[in-house]
Amino acid sequence: MMLIPEGGKIYLASTFVDLRKSYQTLGMHVQQVLKGNPLSGDLFVFYNRRSDLLKILYWHMNGFCLWQKRIEKGTFKIPKDLSSLQLEITAYQLHGLIGGLDWSKQAEKRLIYRLCG
Repeated sequence: MMLIPEGGKIYLASTFVDLRKSYQTLGMHVQQVLKGNPLSGDLFVFYNRRSDLLKILYWHMNGFCLWQKRIEKGTFKIPKDLSSLQLEITAYQLHGLIGGLDWSKQAEKRLIYRLCG
């Protein structure tokens, strides 16, 4: 399971990206296209045209981390109605996306406990 940094935000790019790019070029894409800060510690999620490859870029302490997953059958379920440059998603949604689930149709369920016992 992928380690998701505490307190950081997760952004899904609204359009596909040529994923032959390295961490340096993806970092420039975050700055120039997504208007974000690649050194913030936030996670930036990119996908290719076929939606069968994901890359996640984030800054960790003293360097970039680049996580990649290729799905062998099917495609990652990317929402079709992305209207802004990027979409902020939750860790729950990211796990669904990585798992190949259609997380956009599932609401995140939060349990609220009143008593312990």
